[in-house]
Amino acid sequence: MAKRKVAQTAETIEVQEVQQVSAPFWEKYQKELLYALGAVAAVAVGWWLYKSMIVAPKQQEAVASMWQAQNMFERDSFRLALDGPGGGFDGFVALADKYSGTPAGNTANYYAGVSYLQLGEFDNAIQYLEKYDAEGTLLPAVKYGALADAYSEKKDYAKALDLYEKASEATDNEVLSSLYLKRLGMLYEYQGNKEEAVKVYERLRRDYPNQQSQDWREIEKYIYRAGGVK
Repeated sequence: MAKRKVAQTAETIEVQEVQQVSAPFWEKYQKELLYALGAVAAVAVGWWLYKSMIVAPKQQEAVASMWQAQNMFERDSFRLALDGPGGGFDGFVALADKYSGTPAGNTANYYAGVSYLQLGEFDNAIQYLEKYDAEGTLLPAVKYGALADAYSEKKDYAKALDLYEKASEATDNEVLSSLYLKRLGMLYEYQGNKEEAVKVYERLRRDYPNQQSQDWREIEKYIYRAGGVK
């Protein structure tokens, strides 16, 4: 994302003006400041009205409309979940567009992305997953992981490796972090980069010891398979 740069500040000019005019700052700029304060207040009130009178009702409506698509998703009927489960209910594609700007519309983007991923339509999966605004301690990792899966299927391995790394670092949840570390190591290994694969497997063994995890219990096998030393 490009960063906008400020080419010039008015700080020097304002200092010179204050030095030249004996009137207090408020007296000199009170009209401009009042206009500015009024504008800020108007924006704040407008945003509150928008959230309370438009977004909140749309969110309630969206949640009520989404349950059939979610039902199809849970049944692995991904095409119906995307395009419409029947009975006059919308699928996730229509829901994401219709309720854009609401939490439910945002969630529909995620469901649509994962549905497309399951159907093997990886470009569409990436499109909707990129739209999904993931927040919290778990969802960013899940988003990065799903995107990594899509790019891996497209054989864009450099992008997939970067996203698996991000997914493993985006959460403190050990289950998710170790899952994406394993996928990262396996992708390095698949590419023939056994040195990096061993490094990742060693990280998994060192940082996420979990006797209940079969992956962790078998990590020595991964390391040996990639050419590492036990």
